[in-house]
Amino acid sequence: MTDLNPARILGIESSCDETAAAIIENGSNLLAGSVATQIDLHKKYGGVFPEVASRQHILSIYPIIEETLQKAHLSWDEIDAIAVTRGPGLAGSLVVGMNAAKGIALARNLPLVGVNHLEGHIYSSWIRPDAADRFTPPKFPVMALLVSGGHTELNLMKGHLNYQRLGATLDDAAGEAFDKVARLIGLPYPGGPSIETAAIEGNPSAFNFPRARLEGGWDFSFSGLKTAVLRTVKQLEADAVEFPVADLAASFQEAVVDALYTKTIAAAKEFGVREIVVAGGVSANKALRAAFMGQGDFPVHIPPLYHCTDNAAMIAAAGYYRFAHGHIDSLDVDVLPTWPLR
Repeated sequence: MTDLNPARILGIESSCDETAAAIIENGSNLLAGSVATQIDLHKKYGGVFPEVASRQHILSIYPIIEETLQKAHLSWDEIDAIAVTRGPGLAGSLVVGMNAAKGIALARNLPLVGVNHLEGHIYSSWIRPDAADRFTPPKFPVMALLVSGGHTELNLMKGHLNYQRLGATLDDAAGEAFDKVARLIGLPYPGGPSIETAAIEGNPSAFNFPRARLEGGWDFSFSGLKTAVLRTVKQLEADAVEFPVADLAASFQEAVVDALYTKTIAAAKEFGVREIVVAGGVSANKALRAAFMGQGDFPVHIPPLYHCTDNAAMIAAAGYYRFAHGHIDSLDVDVLPTWPLR
């Protein structure tokens, strides 16, 4: 799988509302992973409540780490390094994971590796799926589309840890737009799964919502789309007609998928990449997955659903490549909530 030195990396992820730990061997083989989700805690707020999230991380972090070691049947003496999410994310949540990682690294005399959360999402495509008989990692150069609740961007990768950001969202991220539109049309949090489920019974052509093409660059914009949905909802309410939730969901989802797919394929052709990676929480969307997997121009790597949302396996995988290339952090390393992917 790799010409780099073998190593087992314990990854820790706490950037938002998932407390997670995982152990990856040689950048690809998942030995064990555990996640404590907080979705039910935050549903009543309609989104993540930062203070609640950080307090829950404190309660969950060490039990999750111990559970992961037990699942892998490993001792601390069999771990080569600790990888932890450094940012971006919620500052309070990041600090919990970072402090836990620092404490373990100090107590066990293990190297500490800070990992960009977005980088982790990309490297989820380098993790061997469960029970995969054959697995081929992405071949460089790669066009990586990152789509999550807080980020939407295109990165050209010419090698490991080599990122050239071509474009990003100028306003709302795709996942953020899903959450906000879900609230507008009366669907529960989290918005991505709610809209996807509602869209199954809807007509994606019922409403002609706009696509911000932004010609001449590789940026995205979803604010205008969100505003168009809002205006449509207000008009429907003013007309006192039956509220077509399924059609609204399907038409909105179609507009987002079209914008993401069209620009990514165009960039892949423009820069002559070999393969495409689609990663981040929104990559779990079935319509988006179908669009990319249905084209025949490029091999496409999309992680299995359990590695699309926040998890520690992706942090351990990215951490392996940083560790193998000598990117070790000192114990005074700090969190960077808005750390760019570079």
